[in-house]
Amino acid sequence: MRLIEDDRDYRQFIGVIRNRSDNVGTGVIKSVKKIIEDVKKTGDKAVAYYTSKFDNFGGLPFKVLDSTIEEYSEKAQRPFLKSLRKSIDRIRRFHKRQIEHSWSFKSRGAVLGQLIRPLERVGVYVPGGTASYPSSVLMNVIPAQIAGVKEIALCVPFPNGQINPYVMAAIKAVGVTEVYAIGGAQAIAAMAYGTASIKKVDKIVGPGNAYVAAAKKMVFGVVDIDMIAGPSEILIAADETAEAPFIAADLLSQAEHDENASSILVTTSIELAQKVQTELNEQLKRLTRIKIAEKSLKNFGAIIIAANTGEMFDRVNEIAPEHLQIMTKEPEKDMELVKNAGAVFLGKWSAEPLGDYSAGPNHTLPTNGTSRFFSPLGVYDFIKRTSLINFSKEGFREIAETVEIMAGYEGFQAHAESVRVRKRALQKN
Repeated sequence: MRLIEDDRDYRQFIGVIRNRSDNVGTGVIKSVKKIIEDVKKTGDKAVAYYTSKFDNFGGLPFKVLDSTIEEYSEKAQRPFLKSLRKSIDRIRRFHKRQIEHSWSFKSRGAVLGQLIRPLERVGVYVPGGTASYPSSVLMNVIPAQIAGVKEIALCVPFPNGQINPYVMAAIKAVGVTEVYAIGGAQAIAAMAYGTASIKKVDKIVGPGNAYVAAAKKMVFGVVDIDMIAGPSEILIAADETAEAPFIAADLLSQAEHDENASSILVTTSIELAQKVQTELNEQLKRLTRIKIAEKSLKNFGAIIIAANTGEMFDRVNEIAPEHLQIMTKEPEKDMELVKNAGAVFLGKWSAEPLGDYSAGPNHTLPTNGTSRFFSPLGVYDFIKRTSLINFSKEGFREIAETVEIMAGYEGFQAHAESVRVRKRALQKN
């Protein structure tokens, strides 16, 4: 990892990590556009073609039978199933606190308010390529269920016909029965536009590779999406009281994700920085994904030295990390300095992987600095808000002239007349 001690090097590094998600080649964009257009034109035929081409698997029907889900779920080992149940319980308990309710109030002859309604139909994408993620099933399905979404369609690829029993166990555990064995951009297009076999959804959520991310971006507006997720990232803010072995382990927990993952330590202690570098070299040797982690650390990893606590959190807020760990003498106090982060982990025992699987909060988080304006996935992502306006005759009288004047100044005659026609009716009475 590079050691950054001056502002010029820091600025250069910020540019490097910000551009990680811009490395999607024109070839990817071109391919995804064609896939989407083909699915729009020929539906199931295109989906079957691309699934066969990219996954060496496919063909109608795409729907995974309940018996198949049951069969492969039974192959999952018992320790995993026990952990799965515990994780589901914690995730549900956290997300139930996010439920919103309709509200209204009386105001000068009117009842005004907001109606909260769940989305009718949601599509969930679960990756199934280089790795399989049962945790993604939990994090994307559970908040939708708590919000009251009636229909959840889940797409997961079966590369070379291989079915992951742990993903199937997660699907069974949360009770999703509409599952399709398709992946990639063709799955996103099928859910966005609908085919003869797959009914169109209102929103698509879930992570994926560059093709999936590009497809989600292209269909946004036709359907809603959760966010454009980039490579994983962690930033650890630490002072001289932090423990180097813990920091190194947590930095590596993100570096092993992906060659484009970013692991950053911002610290006020040069001594701690040196200890962390030594620990990283030792712990790297024990990783099975050492090549991925090494490349990630080399290209997008850094230890940034800050002059004081204030500067340390200025760096934190500018980088706006997906995962932020605070390992300082008073993490609860220092948390007050945080403006931008997807999730904040306080103290040395709050390891980032706890949040990935079982802590409770959602692990679908804004990346690449977007925590400045995006939030974690939650129940609120699966609802829609509708304004409620109910005026009585007296309430209309009170506001009519105001609206008539406003409409006149904006030059909308019919708007003003809509009010006048009611005023005339009141005068007759």
